[in-house]
Amino acid sequence: MRLSSKTLPDVAAGVARPAYERGAVTPGIVHLGVGAFHRAHQAVYVEDCLARGETGWGIIGASLRTPDMRDALAPQDGLYTLAVRDGEGARLRVIGALREVLVAPENPATLISRMADPAIRIVTLTVTEKGYCHDPASGALNEDHPDIVHDLREPAAPRSAPGLLVAALAARKSAGVAPFTVVSCDNLPANGRTVKRVLGGLAALHAPDLGRWVEDNVACPSTMVDRIVPATTPETLAQAERALGVTDAAAVAAEPFMQWVIEDDFPGGRPAWDRAGAILTDDAGPWERMKLRALNGVHSALAYLGALAGVETIAEALALPGMPAAMRRLVAEDVAPSFAPPAGQSVVEYGESVLTRFANAAIGHRTLQVAMDGTQKLPQRVLHTILSRRAAGAEPRWAALVVAAWMRFAGGVADDGRALPLDDPLAPTVRAALADAAGTPASVVDALLGIGSVFPPELAADDTVRSLVVGWLDALTRHGVRETLLEAE
Repeated sequence: MRLSSKTLPDVAAGVARPAYERGAVTPGIVHLGVGAFHRAHQAVYVEDCLARGETGWGIIGASLRTPDMRDALAPQDGLYTLAVRDGEGARLRVIGALREVLVAPENPATLISRMADPAIRIVTLTVTEKGYCHDPASGALNEDHPDIVHDLREPAAPRSAPGLLVAALAARKSAGVAPFTVVSCDNLPANGRTVKRVLGGLAALHAPDLGRWVEDNVACPSTMVDRIVPATTPETLAQAERALGVTDAAAVAAEPFMQWVIEDDFPGGRPAWDRAGAILTDDAGPWERMKLRALNGVHSALAYLGALAGVETIAEALALPGMPAAMRRLVAEDVAPSFAPPAGQSVVEYGESVLTRFANAAIGHRTLQVAMDGTQKLPQRVLHTILSRRAAGAEPRWAALVVAAWMRFAGGVADDGRALPLDDPLAPTVRAALADAAGTPASVVDALLGIGSVFPPELAADDTVRSLVVGWLDALTRHGVRETLLEAE
């Protein structure tokens, strides 16, 4: 049997179910990028609001690429299972917040129409860093991005998330309907301001008056999201079926920890997310910087070093000899001095909590999954730390190790000779730069630092940074990850 409204009463005892009448729920949110993270994070906060009677905030999900998630969820009436896993086992809960799932490439007009509906007051996004079609180094719209070029040529059938949002905002403007609030839930620095800049830039290219309207009227509060959610695997689905007694093609697993910090700027209203555990604030910036640099930066370090060392998961990477000490020094010596944390928060203590979470072997977060899209992730996760420390006259030795690990990973060969995939939107650019290098660590560093959309000019021209990265890359090339970490202690 398949999980659905009809079979929900047959689900095994002990599995939590929606604590509200789903038929009374109406959509108030559209979410772009209905992947595992959204279903284990924002949808859970909405689920808790629905359970308290806020029935006007159901979610319409939209896939921007494939119909897979729609095809998994439609036969299940939008129901799916969240398994929260730690060393003591798994706690399961059926989530019912998703009311409909659309597939943008199949019918972009339908998705635009849904977002143009006055009942929709919020549009949230988890489309990954590359989904904003922006320059990671500057944060500006990349007008040469193939999807943006297409969307300017075919505004009624956009491909990109910014294109879809601008089309829906244009429809609302034409109809005299107030705009929805746009909430980025991706790991971008000042993600609200970044998405506002991208939307305003694209809208102005369509029509100057639309650009001004977006600039003057569209609220884009910044947020910080945090929960470790690995990609769903066949084992995830098999474990859910054993626990439920029915098949769930959309099950997702996550760690127990969950956090959402949101700037409270919602002209059209919002669910009482604060009552569901979210932190509402006037400025998400300090929280965002702490998470991007001390959690995501460490995550990327473990991913690249672990993949090079031949281990499959983040927990296994953290268990490598010398790795915990290196990650602690990265946080204490480079990350913590690079910014002012939220009031009452210790970056070093936060870093310790991050390492405890990453050691949760029940999650099974794969190093290669975290290593994807490095050119989009490095600027905010690592390079901002380096720039901040250099501005203070310091030598960010451990952050330079992360850059060197990415460069070695981009070369495509692990320490044991196995091939490593370069799954990155700038893969052709990276490969071309490596092909032009002479093969020495110094030439590789010079070639990759020359990618201006990733490395800002002031960093690429910094001899101290170059020397640090060359030194680490030389060590990783000659000795491998294990010996390099042990010698670094």
